[in-house]
Amino acid sequence: MTSNSQLDATPTSQPGSPSGETVPAANRPAHAGARASWRRLYARRLWASDLFILVWAVYGTQLLWFGFGNAQVAIREDSRLSEVSYWAFSAGLVIAWMWALTLVDSRDHRVIGSGNAEYVRIARASLGLFGAIAILAFLLRVDVARGYLLIALPLGITMLLAERWLWRQWLIAYRAVGEYSARVLLVGSEESVAQIARELRRAPSAGYAVVAACIPAGVAGQVVAGTTIPVVGNVDAVESALAATGADTVAITSTDDLPPARVKRISWAMEPGVQHLVLAPNIVDIAGPRIHTRPVSGLPLIHVETPRFTVGQRVGKRAFDISSSLGLLVVLSPLLLAVAIAVRTTSPGPILFAHERIGLRGRPFRMLKFRSMRQGADAELATLLAAQGTSDTPLFKVADDPRITRVGRFIRRYSLDELPQLFNVLGGSMSIVGPRPQISAEVSLYTDAARRRLLAKPGMTGLWQVSGRSALDWDDAVRLDLYYVENWSFLSDMAILLKTVKAVMVPGDSAR
Repeated sequence: MTSNSQLDATPTSQPGSPSGETVPAANRPAHAGARASWRRLYARRLWASDLFILVWAVYGTQLLWFGFGNAQVAIREDSRLSEVSYWAFSAGLVIAWMWALTLVDSRDHRVIGSGNAEYVRIARASLGLFGAIAILAFLLRVDVARGYLLIALPLGITMLLAERWLWRQWLIAYRAVGEYSARVLLVGSEESVAQIARELRRAPSAGYAVVAACIPAGVAGQVVAGTTIPVVGNVDAVESALAATGADTVAITSTDDLPPARVKRISWAMEPGVQHLVLAPNIVDIAGPRIHTRPVSGLPLIHVETPRFTVGQRVGKRAFDISSSLGLLVVLSPLLLAVAIAVRTTSPGPILFAHERIGLRGRPFRMLKFRSMRQGADAELATLLAAQGTSDTPLFKVADDPRITRVGRFIRRYSLDELPQLFNVLGGSMSIVGPRPQISAEVSLYTDAARRRLLAKPGMTGLWQVSGRSALDWDDAVRLDLYYVENWSFLSDMAILLKTVKAVMVPGDSAR
């Protein structure tokens, strides 16, 4: 929770090549005016590129639909308006579209860089504008060519989203080396400071660069235990720490040693519009839609809604699973046949391997895969796990597994061995997207927190698969799956599917 809805994304030096950076920008003080000017400069860049995109989309649609002639907007006889050329109408549409994007703050520094708020605002403003045009055209008895509008709207939205995505990749590249990031001073207990610092470090693309900390018994020259964050004083030295570190954001991680009056004084001492106060409660892995801030008698109460699936959500997810699995089975049937022939002709044994996994609410089911190992591989698992010392870890992976066949190694790398699970999805024991299904021996080692993974159907793909696959350790896999289970949405499923396509096409070293 922040006093300005999100941490500022501010630079700490002038633009340069990320690859040529030698000193992390987060460790260098930066002038507040320079940071503020960067935000304005970035907004101007977005404004210019938005204008270019909209001119291209709107006038390109006009030329496609009407050619180079001087087509006129059709106006009924009883209308008070005079004839309007489509050249002028297109200019007005571009201006109105740019104005709509400005009204929803789609270029605000609080929404750029991470999250989907920037994209949602663009789509909302665009759809609202075209809805308003349709209403005005009806009221003023103006007939605007439907084909012109039906092409310009989706084309403009698509290209705007693509343009913003490219700008975001540019920004992420610089933020990876500490550029264009808020310089954060953490204030609170040593434990809470370390926890918040770890969470911020997980997402450098969000633009949060922790530069120092103030802890209750802090003395300059110390570091926060378990981190490399320097301590610049105790919790009463926040104002001087801001000046010493060049931080532009104070994030209060706990208030045990900071009474409300002290927090107020910290906020009053900050430079308006340049320095910002952030309250960072120790609530992690909770998505935005579940968090609501409701002021009651001057208290900013944070409500965290209980995760639940409505009937409509369950029906919609199941309908998506059925239609997707049927469509993919039809489209991929030649590939399924080719893999089946390769498995059958290159090693003895069955084509499919049915393995018992634990599914929704702990119910076992038989998960189908193309066989990628030699016969009798199950009997060798315990010996191999014991040999590498991971038999007590609930993520049974064997490094350089000798049981995998030559064809098996290929189909595993590109996830082709998982395709028969489309039949599991069609039958209802699995979903297209969900937590990784595990065997009963792994489930028996679950903690109470990990057992919450069983509240959702297991999936063919999931958040952990697109976030590192075999390279993740057990704790990270659980964290990602729990985040998915407790914060599920249809949009998150779509995002995971898009990332899955990329992970399958370019598997990298983590796929095995």
